[in-house]
Amino acid sequence: MGAAVGQVPEYIEMVVRWCKANTRMPVITKLTPNITDIRKPARAALAGGTDAVSLINTINSITAVDLDSFSPEPSIDGKGTHGGYCGPAVKPIAMNMVAEIARDPETRGLPISAIGGITTWRDAAEFMALGAGNAQVCTAAMTYGFKIVQEMIAGLENWMDEKGHRTLDDVVGRAVPNVTDWQYLNLNYIAKARIDQDACIKCGRCHIACEDTSHQAITSMVDGVRHFEVMEEECVGCNLCVNVCPVENCITMEPLAVGTLDKRTGIPVSPTYANWTQHPNNPSAKVAAE
Repeated sequence: MGAAVGQVPEYIEMVVRWCKANTRMPVITKLTPNITDIRKPARAALAGGTDAVSLINTINSITAVDLDSFSPEPSIDGKGTHGGYCGPAVKPIAMNMVAEIARDPETRGLPISAIGGITTWRDAAEFMALGAGNAQVCTAAMTYGFKIVQEMIAGLENWMDEKGHRTLDDVVGRAVPNVTDWQYLNLNYIAKARIDQDACIKCGRCHIACEDTSHQAITSMVDGVRHFEVMEEECVGCNLCVNVCPVENCITMEPLAVGTLDKRTGIPVSPTYANWTQHPNNPSAKVAAE
């Protein structure tokens, strides 16, 4: 069943209870992403007795506007409306929402069927690692045909054999304990970007991104020669250069060992864990200390 209408928790719980009372079939409640907190409808569905949840549904969107007719596309008699956005672009949103339900104390253990941009075996494995028991495919099958499902199964089997995973139970939920809220990330973990000079094609995208929008930590010229190298004393480890580099693994984030001097701050890397809730610049932390 779909739970997009209203997405009010009380409504969802009521509908799920009605479905459970009127069918012998398992009830899987499909959740919309067009909501602020995905955990609330999931909790309501569980309270109503749902057997599982599936997510995500498509995202409300307008993908284009015809600049001659000034009508959203596709245009129907000069008018357009929003539609449901799907495919690979929604995968990051779907993974976050799956993980939110999987790690929520109130819904932990609730069976999850993952939906959203699943195109390869790796996509399916990532969703399963975040707590999904299975994965659904729609857009990829529409684009490439049903044969893609067999390719995904074969790829997943090969990966599991290579890694020594005997069953999917060895994979499902393995990443959930490693998902946390940003304020609990270790502030004493220091990593610096490093460019593999042998792999670098000297396109300059890393330099442009860092120079114009980040910390001016990547050279463009050294001794009159085009050369891209990270200046460790300026690098804050933001990962932007990794994201814009077109060559896989050309730029990597390398952690500094405990005790190593961070050239940017002049402070050795600390072995102790510290997070934002403890940081002296956090007003809440100061209040708590007082």
